[in-house]
Amino acid sequence: MKAMYIAATGMMAQEMNVELISNNIANMRTTGFKRQRVDFQDLLYQDLRRVGTQTSESGNVLPTGVQIGSGVRAAATPRIMSQGTLSSTEKETDVAVKGEGFFRILLPDGRTAYTRDGSFELDSTGALTTADGYPVQPAITVPSNASGFTINSQGTVQVTVGNSTTPTTLGQIQLARFVNKSGLEPMGNNLFLETASSGAPQTANPGDEGYGTLLQSHLEQGNVNSVTEISDLIAAQRAYEMNSRVIRAADEMMSATVTPK
Repeated sequence: MKAMYIAATGMMAQEMNVELISNNIANMRTTGFKRQRVDFQDLLYQDLRRVGTQTSESGNVLPTGVQIGSGVRAAATPRIMSQGTLSSTEKETDVAVKGEGFFRILLPDGRTAYTRDGSFELDSTGALTTADGYPVQPAITVPSNASGFTINSQGTVQVTVGNSTTPTTLGQIQLARFVNKSGLEPMGNNLFLETASSGAPQTANPGDEGYGTLLQSHLEQGNVNSVTEISDLIAAQRAYEMNSRVIRAADEMMSATVTPK
């Protein structure tokens, strides 16, 4: 009975839905995390009577047909790139992006990764890096005798060196934009990679037209809404339950058909 197989596709689809929801909830407090959702598509149909076919020699056309679907599948899991809440950390090397743009990060293999996680640190040489020690691009190195580390909204990094009273500019933090942000490939560790779907990065300074600004001593929280996720979880659970009931009903119908009286 086809109903059992159709319902099984629904259960598998909702299982994936629950997995994504659980990942969203698990990363509620992950800096710069962007939630995902599942987009579903119906599967191929079996035409018992094809709509639009001719029903007589006089040219009459069938206005509606008889079609039986074969279930559902997960077509995509797009990432929602909306702005997360900015929270104060009181740490001078933390920086958040308010608006569009990703920080550029140099990976050990020479590739460039992109992130919204601005929880940066200074390594033993004074270089500004991620929590995993990957350098921020363009490179920023803070002298050992520097104080008053500041990053303004346009990404200019300044310190006061030694006994000087005049701030010294160390460099400029830049942001990258993509035509299709959802096309970026997540690689874990709050990092994304460029793909053919995302398009090539477009780099500029914070505050330039179309680019966000920076906010020092702040971090962007994940854009996960707990109420929305719990509501989606309940809906997915009910959909899974209803599909399981279809399987039980189909099994009972088959049992009634094959069991001798």
